[in-house]
Amino acid sequence: MGLFGKIKEKAFNEFIDIIEWTDDTSDTMIWRFPRYQSEIKNGAQLTVRETQVAVLVNEGQFADVYQPGRYQLTTQNMPILTTLKGWKYGFNSPFKVDVYFVNTKQFLNLRWGTANPIMMRDPEFGPIRIRAFGSYCFKIEPDPIKFIRNVAGTDGNFTTESISEQLRNFVITQFTDYLAESKIAALDMAANLNEFSANLTQALKGDFSEYGIELTKFLVENISLPEAVEEALDRRTSMGVIGNMGAYTQMQFADSLKIAAENGGGGSPAGDAMGMGMGFAMAGQMANQMANPQNQQYNGAPNAQMQGAAVPPPMPGQTMYHIAVNGAQQGPFSMDQLTAMVQQGQLNAQTLVWTAGMAGWVAAGTVPALSSLFGVVPPPPPPLG
Repeated sequence: MGLFGKIKEKAFNEFIDIIEWTDDTSDTMIWRFPRYQSEIKNGAQLTVRETQVAVLVNEGQFADVYQPGRYQLTTQNMPILTTLKGWKYGFNSPFKVDVYFVNTKQFLNLRWGTANPIMMRDPEFGPIRIRAFGSYCFKIEPDPIKFIRNVAGTDGNFTTESISEQLRNFVITQFTDYLAESKIAALDMAANLNEFSANLTQALKGDFSEYGIELTKFLVENISLPEAVEEALDRRTSMGVIGNMGAYTQMQFADSLKIAAENGGGGSPAGDAMGMGMGFAMAGQMANQMANPQNQQYNGAPNAQMQGAAVPPPMPGQTMYHIAVNGAQQGPFSMDQLTAMVQQGQLNAQTLVWTAGMAGWVAAGTVPALSSLFGVVPPPPPPLG
């Protein structure tokens, strides 16, 4: 080869472009090949790797699209661009064109969540607020032109972060609408997460497709209730385990007496000992009533069975009284126990009491046998006749 031929070959090799994209990121969706004044030489080598698509854009107009492979850019394999440029007889000079590489892989584990609580009407709890979060996966549709036109535009480095906020808005809107229409009780939501995920995947596909994106998977991972509702559920569960509201209240009362006695709440050794004894006595009575549910009362009113033979009679010479605390019956208590309760502020003249022979519940201060506990002298009985 002569000297002139070597110079020509060297110049030709210097002008040939190698156009390719080696993606070293995990979130880049579109990347524009950089070049000085966007000039591409005739015969440039274009390499499109797996999970990539290359798109030529000429002055804002989409031209040829290349699937994975290796191409030499000539008029023979650039039919659309050749038509746009009007190259009827071929060309030898450089031309200007933008080359966009589109990442067609599946983007995984994009997170979504409710920034603010969602208001809904629950059939059991009424109006409540819930939060939810999860993840979703998507990829760009096989024809990338819709995505470039509607989303990326002329952005030369478009990532998932650029569109994730808009996609989250789609997700929250559809999730809120579906949750309201499903009318599933809050307690049953955890058992329906798979159904939520499958149905929402179908509901969101249309919204994603408008942007040239294919939603491949959508997951609802957790639906949480407000802290106050969760605490109420915990209390309800505890009461369900105990099985009896009256026994539960009585157990709480007995525990408070023992704690007060152990912490010196009575103010004197005698009061502390009496309080501790009352606590243990109450705990024993609670256990006895749990074993004999027919002894329980409802809403503070005497049970008909209690007035019968189901309740053992008091010891000779003692009158036992029942008291009402927060609408729940407690007792029966002896006079000594009632005295200690008055000293500890757990019984006052307005507390409702009942004992055998009374027609109904009355204030403790109006019972002659108990009035001395409060320093009150009962009024004289009305005159006969």
